[in-house]
Amino acid sequence: MFVKKIFEEPGASGYPCSERKGFKAIVDCNSFYCSCERLFKPHLDKKPVVVLSNNDGCIISRTDEAKKLGVAMAGPYFLAKPIIEQYNVATFSSNYNLYGDLSWRVMETLRILLGEENVEVYSVDEAFLDLGKYQANELQSIAENILDTVEMWTGIKVSIGVAPTKVLAKVANRLSKKDKSVKCVMVLDTPGKIIDALYNTPVSDVWGVGRQYAEKLREMHAIYTALDLSKRKEAWAKTHLGGVVGVRLLKELKGEPASEMKEELTVKKMIATTRMFGNAVNNISDIKEAIATYTSRAAEKLRRQKSAANIISVFVVPKEQSIAGKHFRHGPSISSYAHLPFATSATNELIKPALLLVDQLFEKGRRYKKAGVMLSGLVPDECIQANLFVEEKKDGKRLLMNMVDNINFAMRDDMLKFAASGTSRDWKMRQELRSPRYTTRWNELFEVK
Repeated sequence: MFVKKIFEEPGASGYPCSERKGFKAIVDCNSFYCSCERLFKPHLDKKPVVVLSNNDGCIISRTDEAKKLGVAMAGPYFLAKPIIEQYNVATFSSNYNLYGDLSWRVMETLRILLGEENVEVYSVDEAFLDLGKYQANELQSIAENILDTVEMWTGIKVSIGVAPTKVLAKVANRLSKKDKSVKCVMVLDTPGKIIDALYNTPVSDVWGVGRQYAEKLREMHAIYTALDLSKRKEAWAKTHLGGVVGVRLLKELKGEPASEMKEELTVKKMIATTRMFGNAVNNISDIKEAIATYTSRAAEKLRRQKSAANIISVFVVPKEQSIAGKHFRHGPSISSYAHLPFATSATNELIKPALLLVDQLFEKGRRYKKAGVMLSGLVPDECIQANLFVEEKKDGKRLLMNMVDNINFAMRDDMLKFAASGTSRDWKMRQELRSPRYTTRWNELFEVK
């Protein structure tokens, strides 16, 4: 059984751990958002699928079939609509409740198989693995077993790249996706394989380089591939590749680990909630309702990590008409902040200053497309100084907030909310094509007939 093999004691094959070469792997979910949609709609397998961003604005995930039709990644939905309609491409609004739950299932599967200390969650659909206790000749079978188990337990297909460093693992992962008709696993366990992989990787696809800087490397330094970049010296990288960060990148390309596994960041230093409006708004009451709602959501996140905020910031983004008079563009973000008299995580104590900031920012006659709230200056909740003017037994805000959070978590959809958040919420972002939240709502559970 795979689980038994994965938990074998290091050195079981007869070699001391200290003699084994350390390898890293990255597990990447294939077209993750689209895969989540396909999981509950099997008839879409091998069919083109796209998922849209907040407010159904841009395409943020697409399957290989959609890519072949010419659907551009991150392109506006309205520009891709003719192709989508012509080829009957399945289109979905973002369903973050579903995606977040399935992401947790994938990551939890990896933790069960390899141990929590050997899994670094990098993003919603990617995780680095520490395979340092395995020999090179074991890596292919280990990776294939991980791939099979994740798909069997969660239904999500993944690609896996294995190499001596994180950057090389990223290179391997990219190449592993070339042929998805076979298992998407690539192991770079010899110098020859590493050189071939670097040769077949454009410098723009190297993790940490980016397309714009890759153009500069091509034009000014005749660097076209990852192999070209790996041949440079550390002194050159320090000058032309971003200092210490560039040196680390170069070392990793050469097979020298420079980036250790990191624990998942569970306590954030800043918490933000931002959203696009469904339609541009010009009414201050609508903006206040949105800001109150976003503040409530940020406060929930704050309490979840047992923190309190000293500073609250609010921003709005106006929708300005272009010179041509035919199209609209986003104006510059307009923001302001306030220092709170004492650190707090109580929603009502955060909404009040947030709404005062809206009064400062709002300009009559302008239309607004987006708004957001940020909480900073975070401190542990238990370090909040008591209010000298309120008797401790009468200060029940923590109990109240806990009750509100528990009820909303159990009943969902903001069953309890402050009046400032409004009731109709006509400004809410569009999600006209959202699928049911199959795994997190009782009334939306997937039905098997």
